[in-house]
Amino acid sequence: MASADLLRALPVTRRGLRTRSALVAAARTVFERSGYLDARLADITQEAKCSSGTFYTYFASKEEIFAAVLEVAQEDMLHPGMAHVDADDDAVAVIEASNRAYFAAYERNARLMALLEQVANIDPGFRKLRQERADAFVRRNARSIADLQARGVADTGVDPLLASSALSGMISRLAFSYFVVAPSVAPGETTVSLDDLVRTATRLWANALRLPMDD
Repeated sequence: MASADLLRALPVTRRGLRTRSALVAAARTVFERSGYLDARLADITQEAKCSSGTFYTYFASKEEIFAAVLEVAQEDMLHPGMAHVDADDDAVAVIEASNRAYFAAYERNARLMALLEQVANIDPGFRKLRQERADAFVRRNARSIADLQARGVADTGVDPLLASSALSGMISRLAFSYFVVAPSVAPGETTVSLDDLVRTATRLWANALRLPMDD
């Protein structure tokens, strides 16, 4: 059950799109407040101020609307909107901007990422959806690595897809650890800042791809 299997076609009218979007926004509020298992369709329709009949016009089940909520979050995380980077900026600056945008987007969607992790452990459909999300992230980064190799900037001795799988997995688990799990901090230590995460992740990317980096 892939994401395409979970979702029906979008409405064709503007009013239909607005109603569907309102239901998705309401569902996100309910899921983040109550969790996936305890969320009820009645809670979603109440939050959206609509009838159950309206709900079933756009969604067949709680599973389907949860998939729709996750689809919006995935779009935010794959295309989070990077800060402006000049065309002549070096590769490390681009990676740093990308990492910063991804971590910020992950933080915005941290509650949903926690729910997806939980639901994927009990539902094969959402487990497949989670894998699709990870694969999309890996493929996007692999294209960037291949481009750097073609420009003669990155190490050509690594396969771009395998390198992306390793580096993207590192970034994803790092984000999950700090924005969902929230690692414990020893007495006297301070929490890690977003700048610390970005700086460390960027250096690891640069070192792995043998990119020149100013200290």
